[in-house]
Amino acid sequence: MFLLFLTSGLFLGWSLGANDASNIFGTAVGTRMVKFRTAAIIASLFVIMGATFSGAGTSNTLGKLGSVNQLAGAFIVALAAAISIFIMTRSGLPVSTSQAIVGGIIGWNIYSGTPTDITTLTKIVSSWVSGPLLAAAFAFLIYKLFLAFPRLLRIHLFRLDAYTRMGLITVGAFGAYSLGANNIANVMGVFVPVSPFHAITVMGITISSTEQLFLLGGISIAVGIFTYSQKVMTTVGEDVLKLTPQAALVVVLAGALVLFLFSSESLEQWLIVHNLPTLPLVPISSSQVIIGAIIGIGVAHGGRGIQYQVLGRIASGWVLTPIIAAVISFVALFFMENVFKQPVYLP
Repeated sequence: MFLLFLTSGLFLGWSLGANDASNIFGTAVGTRMVKFRTAAIIASLFVIMGATFSGAGTSNTLGKLGSVNQLAGAFIVALAAAISIFIMTRSGLPVSTSQAIVGGIIGWNIYSGTPTDITTLTKIVSSWVSGPLLAAAFAFLIYKLFLAFPRLLRIHLFRLDAYTRMGLITVGAFGAYSLGANNIANVMGVFVPVSPFHAITVMGITISSTEQLFLLGGISIAVGIFTYSQKVMTTVGEDVLKLTPQAALVVVLAGALVLFLFSSESLEQWLIVHNLPTLPLVPISSSQVIIGAIIGIGVAHGGRGIQYQVLGRIASGWVLTPIIAAVISFVALFFMENVFKQPVYLP
């Protein structure tokens, strides 16, 4: 029964791969510097590693927003998020899986009468603003430095092109790892409290119940990347702002840095030890981060070339996604409990 209910989480992972994960290599593919197949293979491998080994931090935060305590309830929450993401993906819009799962959880909270943790919700929602702003700032600064770098070293155009392609692949791998670490909570976080898996040991390595869930979620994300991500890659890589290959590299690097900052438990502990301010470990939207980085490049060019109409369409998707997910979650929970007679929450 658990594996049957887990299918909604796997569907959500597929949707994330088709939508959010494509943002990591969208600019590289859009500028024709990296072939789609190459990008898909690299992104798939590293997103699985990031999800399996570094996904615990953001999952803990998401669990505080609303601890879904019945398997059927977790199934509905993940399904509501996946359906809302699929609707937006069909429209070619890079939307937020983070917003979708938060909307689904809030729908469950409302239906079950569970109070929503306002402090955690504030942390998550504030990251939807601070994440793109940080990415825009990083992209602006890195791009300015990048423009000066070839002039200082007198790099030949063809060699610069080769370096850029290598950089896009390397930074894309880092971005895919950070994406898996940050966003796997969106895919499997609601199943962690109700997981029936037990820790297993393989060749002396112990794999916990949560890591097994995250491995399955990472694989589902990889399948989504391969099967359905090209359309959103085109929107991100070409439609918002026409990018040079060098600008595409900066966008991916800025986005990867922001995802890493919001998901690294090790970095958080290091900052605490040195009495430095920390960022909350919350799942943020890779779509929003990449769009923010692209806008940062546009600002570096004086704002020329930014397609504000496309940005308006994308922003409308960001607003609608959590609302759609919450409504679907609430209605589907009612049907699951009253029609299919499955308990969706423990009072």
